[in-house]
Amino acid sequence: MLRVSPLLPLSVEILLARAAARLSRVVGAGGGTTVPGKLLWKLDPGAVDRLAARLPRGSALISATNGKTTTAAMGARILEPSVRLAHNRSGANLVSGVASALLAAREAELGLFEVDEAALPEVARRLQPRTVSLGNLFRDQLDRYGELELLAKRWRATVQELPAEAALVVNGDDPQVGDLASERPGSTVFGLDDPRHASAELQHAADSKWCVRCGTPYVYAAAYIGHLGDYRCPACGHARPLLHVRAREIELHGLDSVSFDLVTPEGTSRVELGVPGLYNVYNALAAAALARALGASLEEVHAGLQGFSAAFGRFERIAIGERSLLVLLIKNPAGANEVVRTLLTGTPPPLLLVALNDEIADGRDVSWIWDVDFEPLLGGLERLIASGERAAELALRFKYAGLPAEAIEVVPSLEEALDRGLELTPPGAELIALPTYTAMLGLRDLVARRGFVKPYWEAAA
Repeated sequence: MLRVSPLLPLSVEILLARAAARLSRVVGAGGGTTVPGKLLWKLDPGAVDRLAARLPRGSALISATNGKTTTAAMGARILEPSVRLAHNRSGANLVSGVASALLAAREAELGLFEVDEAALPEVARRLQPRTVSLGNLFRDQLDRYGELELLAKRWRATVQELPAEAALVVNGDDPQVGDLASERPGSTVFGLDDPRHASAELQHAADSKWCVRCGTPYVYAAAYIGHLGDYRCPACGHARPLLHVRAREIELHGLDSVSFDLVTPEGTSRVELGVPGLYNVYNALAAAALARALGASLEEVHAGLQGFSAAFGRFERIAIGERSLLVLLIKNPAGANEVVRTLLTGTPPPLLLVALNDEIADGRDVSWIWDVDFEPLLGGLERLIASGERAAELALRFKYAGLPAEAIEVVPSLEEALDRGLELTPPGAELIALPTYTAMLGLRDLVARRGFVKPYWEAAA
């Protein structure tokens, strides 16, 4: 076990951690995205606090079950023209990843960090952030996180312990998250305001259905994604808070883009994102509200969001010879259902590669696939390639959905599944892949080793 004197100067600890990062890159250990932070953590846990305290403009934290990587990437695009950032671009969002980002940043002014939902309390305690953006809480990795109410309780305690001057940005469309605005007067609340894209009732897999005050089922005037929407309790009156930053006149353009009116107290701006779907509108609202809280103008927000292209693995298109690979991360029922809905706004795909892993970062329990509404895809789906460590369970799910057994190929090896998918994809066409988190990293690693895309740690540099 490594033991170092607690009196070791911070400058020496930084040199040791940066040397570990360089060595990690040399031996190919994932680009060194967390190794230096882990070493620094072992040398001196308090070093993270001291590194963060050096940032002259403090830190901003972004957390959510779905969308935090994309929201952080959008926020970085807005802020980078005017401020030097320390930013965990690779998505390493535990304390070690934040520490690594702090180590890698030279002359940074502001920290912009996406943070794992469960790690948020400790990261916030150590960094004492200037701004915190909280996007949503969905059922995800129950074996690790526990039920939503447990995470919501921890988030509430974190909000209560934030520095008095810290600004809070929350998604008002999520009952558990929106209610946190009541803890801090002056909080910024964002949400959707376009019932044309909403359902009048919740999906069967929706999570936060009951009033956070009295436990009565909410009534929804509009349900956008899962339990996100315009809700009200018929018993005690608890309702979605007033929205300060909202999206109106939303137009979905298939798998290519989405446009909307970004409405703020400073004015309205028409934004077109180079990524599709309502959930990316939510991500853009979160990034816009965060940047606004950090002093960005409406013009700077518009310039940063306009034409934004995907964060890695999140609607990322990768050219592979005469074909392309479209990677759409799925990791829980709410996110996967929205991916399905987005796919259906274009031409339903005749071929899908779906990869299901059960590593720690995915969640060991894969029963969530039975709450995903894959059925609407079956009208146009001619062949499914089921891959990953739990390929057999995935194939069974699609068989129960009604896909004929002869249309399902079980190919557990990601590499063989990718090759088979590309073989079945005509030149000029696109192979659509829906992987869970570690399967997404595996697919990107495969195409990176073949020279079609940079490794994620290089692309994030």
